[in-house]
Amino acid sequence: MINRQLTNPESIVVVGGSNDVHKPGGKVLKNIIDSGYKGRLYVANPKEDEVQGVKSYRDLNELPEADLAIMAIAARHCPQTVEFLSQNKNTRAFIVLSAGFSEESEEGAKLEKQLVSAVEKVNGCLIGPNCIGVINSNHSSAFTTPIPKLDPKGAEFISGSGATAVFIMEAGIPMGLTFSSVYSVGNSAQMGVEDVLRYMDENFDPEKSSRVKLLYMESVEKPMMLLKHASSLIRKGCKIAAVKAGTSEAGSRAASSHTGALASSDSAVDALFRKAGIVRCRSREELTVVASVFMHPRPEGKNFAVITHAGGPAVMLTDTLSEGGMNVPPIEGPAAEELLEKLHPGSSVANPVDFLATGTAEQLGHIIDYCDEKFDNIDAMAVIFGSPGLFSVYEVYDVLDEKMKKCRKPIYPVLPSIINARDEINHFLSKGRINFPDEVALGRALTLVSATPAPAPGKVELPPVDKMAVRKVIDASPDGYLYPCSVGELLDAAGIERAGEAVVSDRETAAVEAEKLGFPVVMKAVGPVHKSDVGGVVLDVKNKEQVEKEYDHMMEIPGTTDVLIQPMLKGVELFAGVKYEPGFGHMILCGLGGIFIEVLRDVSTAISPVSHTEAASMIKGLNGYGIIKGERGQDAVSEECFADIIARLSALVTVAPEIYEMDLNPLMGGKDRVAAVDTRIRVEKKNTKTG
Repeated sequence: MINRQLTNPESIVVVGGSNDVHKPGGKVLKNIIDSGYKGRLYVANPKEDEVQGVKSYRDLNELPEADLAIMAIAARHCPQTVEFLSQNKNTRAFIVLSAGFSEESEEGAKLEKQLVSAVEKVNGCLIGPNCIGVINSNHSSAFTTPIPKLDPKGAEFISGSGATAVFIMEAGIPMGLTFSSVYSVGNSAQMGVEDVLRYMDENFDPEKSSRVKLLYMESVEKPMMLLKHASSLIRKGCKIAAVKAGTSEAGSRAASSHTGALASSDSAVDALFRKAGIVRCRSREELTVVASVFMHPRPEGKNFAVITHAGGPAVMLTDTLSEGGMNVPPIEGPAAEELLEKLHPGSSVANPVDFLATGTAEQLGHIIDYCDEKFDNIDAMAVIFGSPGLFSVYEVYDVLDEKMKKCRKPIYPVLPSIINARDEINHFLSKGRINFPDEVALGRALTLVSATPAPAPGKVELPPVDKMAVRKVIDASPDGYLYPCSVGELLDAAGIERAGEAVVSDRETAAVEAEKLGFPVVMKAVGPVHKSDVGGVVLDVKNKEQVEKEYDHMMEIPGTTDVLIQPMLKGVELFAGVKYEPGFGHMILCGLGGIFIEVLRDVSTAISPVSHTEAASMIKGLNGYGIIKGERGQDAVSEECFADIIARLSALVTVAPEIYEMDLNPLMGGKDRVAAVDTRIRVEKKNTKTG
């Protein structure tokens, strides 16, 4: 666990400190000195008596006690040095910059275990190894640049990759993004991104703590810890954005080679972030732009005024906002006419508000005032103002700064002339402002933030299920796919409506049961996993003779043990299912069913437990929601019934965590009911430990 000795050490020793600032041991020492560290600072170097003006100890026995040790020596020497310092110098926090551990070899992995063991013997704290270090307001113990401007209201940034942390800071700082702290966890031998976030949650101070958290992750080792503490921080008023790399097979290999950790299932990560309320970003640029959006007040609605003196960027921003579900509504009426009179002839206030290349700072002020005070259908403003380099725009940017201080509605500045107006932009940033140089990147970030839901409730009410009946079936079942009668019992116990059915093992019984169910019927081979692929599903069987013929055919299919007969139901084919993901628990899925589940891959995913409210949101989030809603005169599906089934699946796996996979495909949906037509359930009792 992170301790005081790491965050606010009274004394620091740089083991391997050097006069060569091009080496990690030299650069980290220089950064600590340059940042104005106020505590006692030492160096341990067997060849020097003084390093960069700091006393150096050749013999560790002579070294005074030190709260924090920064290790910049060969990996093979780290474990015994950590052991010595922890046992003899009361050192309780360690930042190991050195590489050559689990990311490199089996021998390195052994050294890493020794390192952790030595730290945990004294209940200490370890960051790294193979990291760039830690930066906060008390000390800048990192061996890289840039060292960002530290601001208590800036972003707290936790990264699993040191190099990526540097690149993200390099992207954000020129925009005006500030940081409160930076943690590079490297190999996460003792503490990963999730552990640092937990510390931030458990030590959150509403008066002093930053409310913006940024994460870069190459693996999610502790998903439930991440879910718990990210949700908690967001409920406390924080905003969190994260990049999770390693989403493709090739990307996963790259992530593994860097961190020694396997990438998690991407759909599970998506569901986890959504449940926690984390804005998921896909690039360094997206993360920094979203972070910059976080630094502004959140709009009360989705209606934007796009204010510009350059038509092209305004059109691109308008397109991006509209495509992402935001609105750029028309501005009209007496107040609009009044505003137009204050602008040059040829200007437009229709939205985008274009006050032409000759527009002045005074006119920009009028436009912003009207949007803030008189246009009730506007929730926020994006102001695009660059320069052709013919004259300075200091006055315009000063007006923009003043209006941002006074306006009720948030204003997002898009200042694209990073060369022509470089000095003016730097002047604007010096006031604590942020610039969005690219209007499309801003638009995407705004829509991404808007589309991310609030954290799911911590306590979820699930529909009731017959727990005794469920356990009876599960306890009596071996691993593997359940027999149809057991499947039916589980569905009944969970309260999930299903089509009538009969499982038969001779052709005469098949004909009798088909007549009982009522023609037409559906016949399915029991045994083969993918029945459709082997001709094991026949629809619209209309009479006894056809039943007997299809029965004979199905029993000839390899693997068939019986034949399942069901009435032929009509409606919209839907899908709901369960998949167990190690570490994450059970994923609940829904979408359009039948072949569309594979062709369209239009699926909503959530981590169990899933409430009825969250299930309804999953349904609305489908690209094919219009079909369920019954657009263009089609019959609608009962969303209430569909959501109830999704919630009941979550309740079922809560009682029966041994369910590894479950497919209800198709569910047949109508306006009054949704019923399971075909269900597969696979049980694995040894491989479904959650947590």
